[in-house]
Parts: sequence; C-alpha cells; structure tokens
Amino acid sequence: MKFSNAAVAAFAASAMAAPNKKPRQSALACNAPVRLDASTNVFQQYTLHANNFYRAEVEAAAAQISDASLRQQALRVADVGSFLWLDTIKNIEKFEPAVADLPCDEILGLVIYDLPGRDCAAKASNGELKVGEIGRYKSEYIDVIAGLLKANPNSAFALIIEPDSLPNLVTNIDLETCQRSKAGYEEGVAYALKTLNLPNVVMYVDAGHGGWLGWNDNLRPGAQGLARVYKNAGSPSQVRGIATNIAGWNAWDQTPGEFSSHPDAQWNKCQNEKLYVETFGAELRSAGHPNHAIVDTGRNGVTGLREEWGNWCNVNGAGFGVRPTANTGSSLADAFVWGKPGGESDGTSDTSAVRYDSFCGKREAFKPSPEAGQWNQAYFEMLLRNANPRF
Repeated sequence: MKFSNAAVAAFAASAMAAPNKKPRQSALACNAPVRLDASTNVFQQYTLHANNFYRAEVEAAAAQISDASLRQQALRVADVGSFLWLDTIKNIEKFEPAVADLPCDEILGLVIYDLPGRDCAAKASNGELKVGEIGRYKSEYIDVIAGLLKANPNSAFALIIEPDSLPNLVTNIDLETCQRSKAGYEEGVAYALKTLNLPNVVMYVDAGHGGWLGWNDNLRPGAQGLARVYKNAGSPSQVRGIATNIAGWNAWDQTPGEFSSHPDAQWNKCQNEKLYVETFGAELRSAGHPNHAIVDTGRNGVTGLREEWGNWCNVNGAGFGVRPTANTGSSLADAFVWGKPGGESDGTSDTSAVRYDSFCGKREAFKPSPEAGQWNQAYFEMLLRNANPRF
C-alpha cells in the first residue's frame, strides 16, 4: 500500500514529523502512562481510533459524490475506527499527525508492514526493502517506530504485525522468492515483536485467514511457525494473539461457509473466520503462542463473489462490513476491526505495469483499479452502496 494522492492533498496542511524534532504527546492523551494488560481484551476498554489519514481520504472522496444521501453516508465512514498502515519508512511520517488527536479512551491501530522482500508471493504489494536488507528494516523502520511509541507513553496502540509474511512461509515456500525471504521474515518479525514490546502496546501477529492457513494440512505447521518466531523473540508479554482476514473478504460466521459446496471443502474445516479463529487458536495454544484474535470486517459485507478462496484483489461487488466492536460473541475473538482502509486499491489492473499481479486481472476483480494503496473512488462508492449493515 502507498500514500494516496487524495490523502496527500488533503493532508498537506498537517504537521509532519521532522527528523530532528522531538516527538510530542497528544494534548488529549491520558494523564499517566498507559499500561495495557495483554492477558485481557483491551478492546473492551478502548475504542479503535478513527485516524485522520483515512478520514482525509474519505472526506475527499465524499466531496466528489453528487448524490446528497450517498455523500452523507460517506462522511459517516470517516468516523469509523481503522488501522493506519505504516508501510514504508517514509510513511512513518503519518504517525505524529495521527496521534495528535488521539483521546485517552481510544486506541490507535497501526499496521507494521515493511519486511525485506515483502509479499514474496504477490507482485502488487511488494515492498521497498530488498531481500537481505534486514539491517535497514531494524534501524530505519522498527527502531524509529519504537522511538515514537516510547515518546507517547500516555497513549494506547494496537499493532498488526507484518501481514502475509509468516503465512507465506507455510503455503508458498516452494517459490524461490519466498525461500529467499524466509530468513529475513523470521528474523524481522521476531525483532519487531521484541522491540515493540512496550507497556502501552498490544500486538497481533498476522495469520492469514481461514482460506489460507485454515486448510487442515496447514493448521499445525502454521501455528508452529508463528510460535517459533514468537519464542525466538523471547515470548513478548504484549503479544495478545493473531490478526485474521486482514484486507480479506471472508465472512465471520456464515453457515454453510462461502466455499462449503466446493469439492475440496472436505480438506478445510475452517469454512468461516469464526471456525478458523477457534480451530487455529487451539493449535496456537498447543504450540505455545497466544491465541486471541482480531478479525478484519472492513470489506466482507457481501459474500459469494469469488470463484476461488484465494482470489484477493479488488473483489467486485464487495461492501463495507460490520463496524469495529468488541462484541464478537466469541471468547477468542477480541474485536472486529477495519484493518484495510476501504477505498484503497489492492493492486493495479493495468497489465503493462511492473507491479501488475494476475489476480488483479481475474474475472471478479474490479477494473479499472490503480496501484496498491492508491485511492479508487468508484470502488469506494461501491463499498458504500453495498455496505452491510447500511450506513
């Protein structure tokens, strides 16, 4: 994901962090240092913050909508809490403007997403760091973020750690790109977990979704892979569990599941995300990894749109899903969250682009679509019209 043009324009007046400027705490921050107990569900105490970066994108989008009713619905999206993606070294600049209006009773969600050789099985969201640049990942990315979190001890933060990374090492390790990335992924995630293990932080390690690690043969290896990295990091106290369905489309508890009628359904017992959280959670517990979860419901309001479970790019007909809440009905699911900012593209449909991925050209992929992370106005309006529940 990249800084979108719409948000750059809307955000131009915001004060970006200068390299030699000492970070300042939010004027709305708590009066004392925050101590998050990662043995509990912090989303029962804190509301996910509606960060001002996504707010700027949505407000700019609303201004382009001529239909008054739809425009008002769009403005309500701006009030929904969502995670902020710090997906490049430069985009760490988004941190200080985002924390500036963070109240004491809200938690700022951040996605940590810049491993060397990022997204080894997909072209659309390849990152800036090359395989082997683990030193830069540590010193220019993780250490800088850690410094900002430490400079804001009176504010609460929830982190999603490196989407798609460790799951790729289970299911796509046959690819040379993933084989080359493996050591950096494991070392990088362990370093992130250890370095970001701060009292005002709670962390969830990305674990794909039920259509990825939920296959029967992937459950135990997936859990063991996450547990190995977690233990290599020293079993950090602020790791609460996993994040699932990030930027995904799976329903929470649809029964029968979206792909239950497929011939290969017998090989996957996790036909919805609730089953996945419970089934994978049991494997995590056995492997020695914390097993509570947050689940992305940002774009899963409509199902039955994909031909295959693995089709991930800009699904046509999708709609915004359930708003962030700690009322999940599951003791293992801490919260439904909006992880992927709805309206930002998953990848370009331009077949001539360097970052073109064939998944973005599939029949059910929305076209035209810009580069990953760039704003797609038509797609945002579709998500809004198809929202379930309605805005």
